[in-house]
Amino acid sequence: MDITEILEYCQLKKGVEETFPFDQETLVLKVGGKMFALIPLEKQPLTISVKTDPEWSAELREEYSQITGAYHMNKTHWNSVVCEGLKKELILKLIDHSFDLILNSLTKKMREAVLNS
Repeated sequence: MDITEILEYCQLKKGVEETFPFDQETLVLKVGGKMFALIPLEKQPLTISVKTDPEWSAELREEYSQITGAYHMNKTHWNSVVCEGLKKELILKLIDHSFDLILNSLTKKMREAVLNS
């Protein structure tokens, strides 16, 4: 997968906002004002950071050398994913999982506002 495919996929989700809160090289994708994916635009190979359930994080890190604890993030909940060598389906599943975790953490009112936007 390339960055264009990832961004197009994320933009299809309701309420997604693209921001650069840290610097001009790190694209942060948010829903309801909370981060669900970070993409360092200049980094090669393409890497994304996504939030993941802690138990699944441990399994993923054991199974895939491309998945590690995310740099500068809570490594219990965030993974860095080097997209090179991973199946597209897994990358999309990780993005969906991260988006859903964040969406479900929003208040009911915020979640409804996002879903109805």
